Amino acid sequence: MIEFLLDVFKEFEQEEAVIWKDRSYTYGWMLERVGAWQKAIQENQIPAGSVTILEADFSPNSIALFLALVEHRCILVPLTSSVEMNKPEFIEIAEGEFNFRIDDEDRVEISRLPYTANHAFYETLRQRRSPGLVLFSSGSTGKSKAAVHDLTGLLEKFKVRRNRQRAITFLLYDHIGGVNTMLYMLSNGGTIVTVPARTPDIVLSAVEKYQVELLPTSPTFINLILLSEAYKQRDLSVLKTVTYGTEPMPESTLKRFHELFPHIKLQQTYGLSEVGILRSKSKSSDSLWVKVGGEGFETRVVDGILHIKAQSAMLGYLNAPSPFTEDGWFNTGDEVEVDGEYLRILGRRSEIINVGGEKVYPAEVESVIQEMDDVAEVTVYGEKNPITGNIVCARVRLKTPRDPKDFALQIKKYCRGRLPAFKTPVKVSFVEDEQHSARFKKMRLKAS
Repeated sequence: MIEFLLDVFKEFEQEEAVIWKDRSYTYGWMLERVGAWQKAIQENQIPAGSVTILEADFSPNSIALFLALVEHRCILVPLTSSVEMNKPEFIEIAEGEFNFRIDDEDRVEISRLPYTANHAFYETLRQRRSPGLVLFSSGSTGKSKAAVHDLTGLLEKFKVRRNRQRAITFLLYDHIGGVNTMLYMLSNGGTIVTVPARTPDIVLSAVEKYQVELLPTSPTFINLILLSEAYKQRDLSVLKTVTYGTEPMPESTLKRFHELFPHIKLQQTYGLSEVGILRSKSKSSDSLWVKVGGEGFETRVVDGILHIKAQSAMLGYLNAPSPFTEDGWFNTGDEVEVDGEYLRILGRRSEIINVGGEKVYPAEVESVIQEMDDVAEVTVYGEKNPITGNIVCARVRLKTPRDPKDFALQIKKYCRGRLPAFKTPVKVSFVEDEQHSARFKKMRLKAS
């Protein structure tokens, strides 16, 4: 199952595989560790097809254990501390049978859980003799859904060798983007650089110290880098590529980052827990137009919404009805513009605000407000209104205290100069809390 990865490990035996807590672990060490975990799995009498919870973040042991469980054809459910409050609920939904808890010192505790996993999708995986992966969606606007994957399909694309790079595993261990980064790095003999916390200073310090070439992240975190100005203290000349996805990118943030770092290639990515990560190509570093697809993926646009058909698509949700059409297409819910081969992702249709029959895309309004010097973060959402159906509202976090009434008027005036009247916020409120989740994704508010 992971023979192709172990071949890479043998080829690069003396090279750095993982940097964790300022220590370097070679591919030779990883090879040995995967073997040790395979033995431990057997000694603990964990059958193939068992549902195994992995409470961890990226570390040498969590990576080696992940691979050993895949080879043993287990069904993996990674959970990080970002979902701490939801862990009991997620473990119950996943019907976890064994629990591997990896602490901050990379020590592992194994325990038996009280559930018996007999969901139909698990039976399918067992019949296929395939390893599985269960990923919970971020639930940024609702209940988290548990997507069940046959890992055989997800692993397939990593058999094609690509560039060897040094990358930070910024996206989490329980996120499709984090799993993708890990497998991409390992399949090409690259180096995984882990960080103890995901703050601009710590991440950029690791980029400088460990000569990181690739940083996969989110628009929210790129904005935090700009806000913190942590880049002024760091040499980022080795950083070649910053990839961003998981949410729409405000154009103002993209352009500002590109102006500051013209040598860094900005690459938009596109992927979902349900279908995996597509290959993508941005038109340019300061463009929001992107080509998505690649081998194993088909795309189409129906009624302005992107649909994807993928060989690596999930089997379905553990706790929700199937979202696929009869012929296997997945409705992403993302509204897009089309220009030849390129798409521009406008945002989730469920988040679009309808004002008197006109569409307002929150990301467009956020991009304008974000241009203002005193604005740290902004979230735009809709609120019900008896006359227009909805009104546009903005929640703003400021860099420095300002008079709320006066600054709300300034925001409205600034927007009126750059947007049609129906897109201008009617209501502006100020908050002190950060407006993103632990996954560095903007927390959206549904129209109330």
